[in-house]
Amino acid sequence: MDVSSFSPRKRELLEQLLRRKGLARGAGSGGIPRRADAEPTRLSYLQEGLWFLDCLDPGKATYNIPCATRIRGALDVGALERALGEMVARHESLRTVFPERGGVPVQVVQPAEPFALAVEDLSELDAAERERRALERATAEAHTPFDLAAGPIFRAALLKLGPQEHVLVFGLHHIVGDGWSMGVITRELTTLYEAFAAGRPSPLEPLPIQFSDFAAWQRETLQGERLDRLLDFWRARLAGVADIELPWDRPRTDKPCEVGRHHTFHLGQDLSDRLRELGREAEVTAFVVLLAGFEACLHTLSGQRDLVVGSPVACRNKSELENLIGYFVNVLPFRTDLGGNPSFRELLDRVNVSVEEVHAHQDVPFGKLVEELKPRRTPGANPVYQVELTLLTQEHAPAIYGYGFRSAVEESLEIAGLRFSPVRVESGVAKFDIVVLAWDVPGGICGTFEYNADLFDAETIERLAGRFQEVLARLVAEPETRLAALAEQFPRHERKAPAAPGPPAARIGRIKRRAVRRPEGGAQAG
Repeated sequence: MDVSSFSPRKRELLEQLLRRKGLARGAGSGGIPRRADAEPTRLSYLQEGLWFLDCLDPGKATYNIPCATRIRGALDVGALERALGEMVARHESLRTVFPERGGVPVQVVQPAEPFALAVEDLSELDAAERERRALERATAEAHTPFDLAAGPIFRAALLKLGPQEHVLVFGLHHIVGDGWSMGVITRELTTLYEAFAAGRPSPLEPLPIQFSDFAAWQRETLQGERLDRLLDFWRARLAGVADIELPWDRPRTDKPCEVGRHHTFHLGQDLSDRLRELGREAEVTAFVVLLAGFEACLHTLSGQRDLVVGSPVACRNKSELENLIGYFVNVLPFRTDLGGNPSFRELLDRVNVSVEEVHAHQDVPFGKLVEELKPRRTPGANPVYQVELTLLTQEHAPAIYGYGFRSAVEESLEIAGLRFSPVRVESGVAKFDIVVLAWDVPGGICGTFEYNADLFDAETIERLAGRFQEVLARLVAEPETRLAALAEQFPRHERKAPAAPGPPAARIGRIKRRAVRRPEGGAQAG
């Protein structure tokens, strides 16, 4: 049975049925085992990378995942508080802290305790002031750092706007969650609330493993010959990679981005339909078409024929991981050769082969790649790639809520007489030069350009987003168009500011040597 096209809910129901029959995928020798003890364990490679970044730039909210949900109806606050407590008790990741022991960060799971939901009553204020204060409170949550060593790593508060209207504000650090996790949180919280409000016990089955079990398993299995084979692929794939040249408005500095902004876009029904149809004709996914079109657009901006664009992948390829809250998402660098003046159809083939090869070698965390391969570093720039592209489907909409985007995909959930709808929360930071987050919904592909406002003006990104849409329209209408002809139609933008080349900041090496030491006989930190 091919379950790759199933929604997370359908996969969950299938797993429950298989478990009852003793046929669950991943059971037996191929599964992830429970650890034999509850002693602190090493972080996963991805977690260790975020821990290092927190050491490098402490006291920042760069990797916060904020969320705010408006709840309309007769809310049972006690049932909501109990639902939050049950979810935190179920997922050890939400009560884990990350102290340093012997020069190495470890995961320490704190005991489950009754959850106290703070309630702030704004109902006495006038309507405009209530909304202002609610947005202010949600924004403050997004900008409040987490103390990884002391915790808590998950926070929640309830704002009462009136008898029939509340806003639930919560957040967690990326080190214990990702976009998929936000979907798990949405599903579990509403399921538990519905049960507790009706006086029923939790209907959720016990989790087969916890995140710390995965972290220990990853370190045991990602080493030796297997790791060497994967790294050999990436050494060949990323050899000599260069930074992309974008139309910056200001020069790059060696400091992390202080200001992030968003620009939304909508491809429209007709263009989205033609994009999907071209994918079917070429026997490639909509993501491949979008990525190839984006790379063609970047080529017209930079003139470069060797481009690397990053894209996140869920990395939950075992059934035990599908319902866990944790940081699993990896970022894969897709490198494409645009040389030889290919047509767009030819470019689609190149990108498709690259995507298939990269997905077959996705198990090495990106931070581990950087550590092992030691690519040339530009101060203030992400190594290997500076631009990221993601395409999500409608079933991922709950995950989008966690990142505070507003678009045509927004919809309400109706549970137990309540209507849940997302509230936009701006994180105010950008982790890369440009991140394009798009989602494929019936009304047409839409999304947002998240950009580093230290480098780009809003007008520049608006022009870039417009060019992206125009390039896609030309290419899906005329797939035989060659890149040289495309470059003639869309000439390069002049950069107002040069790049800032140079060796990596010396303090990066000093902090890493201090913060993450390789223990005797242990796997190297990633």
